[in-house]
Amino acid sequence: MLIIFSGTIGRSALGGQAWATMQYLAGFRQLGHDVFYLEDCGETSLAYNWGRQEPTYDLDYPSEFVRECLRFLDMEDRWIYRAGDGWRGFTLSDFQDVCSEASLMIMRATPMWTWRGEYARPHRRAFIDVDPGFTQFRLAGGHRALSEGLDRCERLFTLGQNIGMQGCTIPTVNRQWLKTLPPVSLPHWPAQGDREDTHFTSLIRWTGYREETFGGTTYGQRDMEFPKYLHLPQMVKQPLRMAAMGVAPEILEANGWDFVRGEEVSRTHQAYQRFIQRSRGEFLVPKHAYVSTRSGWFSDRSVCYLASGRPVLIEDTGLGGFLPLGNGLLTFSDPDSAARGLDIINEDYGNHCNAARKLAEQLFSAETVLPAFLEAALA
Repeated sequence: MLIIFSGTIGRSALGGQAWATMQYLAGFRQLGHDVFYLEDCGETSLAYNWGRQEPTYDLDYPSEFVRECLRFLDMEDRWIYRAGDGWRGFTLSDFQDVCSEASLMIMRATPMWTWRGEYARPHRRAFIDVDPGFTQFRLAGGHRALSEGLDRCERLFTLGQNIGMQGCTIPTVNRQWLKTLPPVSLPHWPAQGDREDTHFTSLIRWTGYREETFGGTTYGQRDMEFPKYLHLPQMVKQPLRMAAMGVAPEILEANGWDFVRGEEVSRTHQAYQRFIQRSRGEFLVPKHAYVSTRSGWFSDRSVCYLASGRPVLIEDTGLGGFLPLGNGLLTFSDPDSAARGLDIINEDYGNHCNAARKLAEQLFSAETVLPAFLEAALA
């Protein structure tokens, strides 16, 4: 089957965002499908040149980042990067033929802001909501472009496993949200064995866009959720390293965090992978909205830790209803339970590492997640 997958590799030009899309590309290929990568920025391409530390509207910088990432997957000739009437990669006429032959077009994170006639040619279109809560709040608030973009998709998926269920405060906005988990390509993320890595790590963006208000409640990002854990390094012996973007280093360092710049850790897909694989485990505080709505969100970064045989300690977003907790994957709800979680993992570290890899194999493997996704998308 020919699948077109649309993502944001070039626009972000960061390794973490790249891998979130690359997992799907690699996974579909492992299943034997022909996969083509599309990135359509709309009228203009706005990316951030991390080397020059400045924004750029030029197509060459983001398209070269795309090329480097897809070369790693042996897909260097199966992509197109578009903005306005310009493009890089595959020729436009040949890409239009791809659209005519495709069975499915998948849009991850963002719909097509600029709709082009060839996007109606694939047999089916599907959208993956990776920002549960924020997506639905914007729809409820009358975000016209988002609503029109999703209206063009026959199937809507979400990483918010609890949407539509009792206890989750995210509205369905009169749409059917099919549940899916973030996949990981196990051949590209091998277990790292029993190494003597020292730090539990996290790679986060402090804040990236404005808060959303729904039903009189304001829902925010990590700037609203993380402060209650700022002093955690002072409560535990376990060293904690934070790779962060959008926050002053001194805020974290003053509380005992080992700080590194998130844009440096994630400058390339290789650097991002090294950072995770050289960690002792993941300590993750999700966005405030994910936690407070009981969304059931789970991170595409956490599955990389699990696959690498690295335990994950994550603030609970309502995960207990669909994920096995306690061995390789633990949750917390306040600083005291976070500190206990670190102790529990370290007391039987080897077992938790093995359990983490098994969770990746059993629940998050692309070869497990994606067949069910395709069946639902094409039903």
